[in-house]
Amino acid sequence: MHNDDYVKSGDFLARREAARQRNDRLTGATGGDAEDRQAWFETVYLEAGGDPAAVPWADLAPKAVLVDWLAKNPGQGRRALDVACGLGDNAEALAAAGYKTSAFDLASEAIAWAKKRFPQSAVDYIAGDLFALPEDWKGAFDLVHECYTIQAMKDPLRADAIPAIASLVAPGGTLLLISRTREEGSEADGPPWPLMPSEWRSFEDHGLTLKHFQDYELARPDRTIPHVLAEFRKS
Repeated sequence: MHNDDYVKSGDFLARREAARQRNDRLTGATGGDAEDRQAWFETVYLEAGGDPAAVPWADLAPKAVLVDWLAKNPGQGRRALDVACGLGDNAEALAAAGYKTSAFDLASEAIAWAKKRFPQSAVDYIAGDLFALPEDWKGAFDLVHECYTIQAMKDPLRADAIPAIASLVAPGGTLLLISRTREEGSEADGPPWPLMPSEWRSFEDHGLTLKHFQDYELARPDRTIPHVLAEFRKS
C-alpha cells in the first residue's frame, strides 16, 4: 500500500484518533515550560510503540508544498537543516533534492525512529534542542526548513523560537516556513496554535527579508485548514 493510502485508511485514522485522545491527557499536552513540552513529545513517540498512527503529525510522506518548492530550488550540494524533523520524511526530501542535509528533533526517540526508517540515509540525524544547538550551526545553513515547529509552542517558547531559527540561516541563505495560520487577533484553541501573520512575518525583525509567500488550504473531512508557505532570505 502507498504511504498516502495507508495514512488515509480507516484503521489508521481510527488508531490516530484514539492516540490523539491519549496524548491530550499527558502532562505538557496543552503547553507548559520547556521541560513539560519535551517530556510530552518524548512520551508521544515512546507510547506510539512503533505505530506512526499514534504520532499526530506523522504523514509518512514529505509535505507536498515542500516537494514542489524543492523541484524549483535544487540543493546542488548546499547545506540544509530540517528543524524538528520528526520521522524524517521532509529531511529525506531535502537530501533527495541535492542538499547536504542535517536534521534534528527534541525527542531522541523520533531520531532513532527516523534512522530505523531510513537506514541508508544521507541525512545527518541528531537529537537536539532548538535552544541549545551546536554553536557552529549559527549562520551555517544555506536552507533552513521549519515546518509546524513554532505552532506547537506557546509563549514564551514561541517568541524565543523565531530568533533561534533565524540565527541558523547563513548569509545569503533561505528560510522556508510552513505553518498553519489564523486571522490576526483571533484566538487559537491548541495545540497546535496556528501563527498569525504578525508572528510568521516577525522573522523580518531578525535579519531576514520576506521574498515570497503563498497562502493555501488543506481540506479535511470536517474542516479546511489555512496554511502559509513563506520564503525568507538573509542578506
